[in-house]
Amino acid sequence: MSSGAQRIWITRAEPGASATAERVTALGHTPVIAPLMRIEPVEAPQIDLRGVAALAFTSANGVRAFAAAEPSRTLTVFAVGAGTAAAVKAAGFRDVLSADGDVAALAQRIAARKLELGGGAVLHPGAAEPAGDLVGDLTAAGILARGLTLYDSVEVSPDPAFLDGLADIDVVLVQSPRAAKALGLALRKRDAAHLRLLCLSPTVAKPLARAKVREVVSAPFPIEAALLNLIARGRSGIAPTTAKGAGKTRP
Repeated sequence: MSSGAQRIWITRAEPGASATAERVTALGHTPVIAPLMRIEPVEAPQIDLRGVAALAFTSANGVRAFAAAEPSRTLTVFAVGAGTAAAVKAAGFRDVLSADGDVAALAQRIAARKLELGGGAVLHPGAAEPAGDLVGDLTAAGILARGLTLYDSVEVSPDPAFLDGLADIDVVLVQSPRAAKALGLALRKRDAAHLRLLCLSPTVAKPLARAKVREVVSAPFPIEAALLNLIARGRSGIAPTTAKGAGKTRP
């Protein structure tokens, strides 16, 4: 392990946490998996694709849950970003379009192809409490859209013993707004002034705006590769861009 190796707290739910840990290890750092969220699938979901012209996914968890419950792979799929698009392709879909952004960017990408939908609906399979309001945004754009709950994201309280050892953690990776909220609560009344909180997007960083940490930084693009690149930037002396509205960078 290199002299610049850091201990990286991975907060995302499994199975994504283990995949991220492998990438962190490949970069020469030590991953510490302590999820702040747990995925609980809906039992025997009822999926009705009648009248559906396309699918829209805002997370890889939604893709995995849909693929496990529905064998059809013929519909066009819109994905929020590269990571979700990769999961869609891995599930066997061929017609995949990525917005490479957030939920608002995804809605815009779908709206730009409204005519191709032929009046059909867009189905958004995902969490019970999805990040953003994709269905609302699409409806406002004159597109038929409905959501489908396939899983719930349940907050997980970190072990107090783990939080007592925060001094051994250098960086925290945060990849969803709900995980960010859970992290903010976990860090209250804790000595975390040395921590760098690296967030997938400004939306993810927003709940951590008042966190008393070294810095809260958003990736320039909402993809995991961009998020992981921020780890080295902090150690190399290159000043990262602090997310707007987030905690100020400490000297």
